[in-house]
Amino acid sequence: MKEIVLFYDVSTSYGSWKALDHVTVSIEKGEFVFLLGPTGSGKTTFLRHIYFDLIPDEGFVQVLEYNSSSLSRKDILELRRRIGIVFQDFRLLSDRTVYENVALALEVMGYRGARVREKVREVLTDLGLISRMNHYPHELSGGERQRVALARAIVRDPILLLADEPTGNLDPSTAHEILEILKDVHFQGVTVVMATHNYTLLPQVEEKRLLRIERGRIVYDSRSSEVSEGLTVSPEEEEG
Repeated sequence: MKEIVLFYDVSTSYGSWKALDHVTVSIEKGEFVFLLGPTGSGKTTFLRHIYFDLIPDEGFVQVLEYNSSSLSRKDILELRRRIGIVFQDFRLLSDRTVYENVALALEVMGYRGARVREKVREVLTDLGLISRMNHYPHELSGGERQRVALARAIVRDPILLLADEPTGNLDPSTAHEILEILKDVHFQGVTVVMATHNYTLLPQVEEKRLLRIERGRIVYDSRSSEVSEGLTVSPEEEEG
């Protein structure tokens, strides 16, 4: 396996609140990582560092060949073209159709014409959305909107897929469907990092790695017995 993400002694604060506190951890190519922890524990902050939406106050983050300590704007744009990002709130463009939302991910990379049409129709078919391609986000269910967000993330064949609470607003059945899509993506060789507080999803992925974050610190890593204070579940996480 090859290291694809490295956090080295990373600390980041929002004012007096330390969102990440001396985090050192790596993620290897081909892993399916569940990033666990309650709301406010640092999960989203951790993911934002991976696509360089945040730069550490201390330490550094290395993603592929890009290092947070020596980044240019061009580097950030290049990296984001090589990874997919899925958010809990979908972040679809409300004035564009399903097809147009997904096509935009390719158009910003310079793809045009038949290549875009072929790739978009392929991924929409795979995700069961081809019949909805001319609909707008407000005409879709929550599960359909999340599938569109996934389609947009995977249409350009990313090396790494980041999913920030992608099932957080969905009912259990729809959450299962979304997880199955992520498993299929992972089976195709994509490294997946999924932030969640929903522990009921964990048994559905056989080969997985668990990282638990609390108060900005990694307190459990299933790949290493050295970093562990036990994997506990708070009442609000059980409900989630």
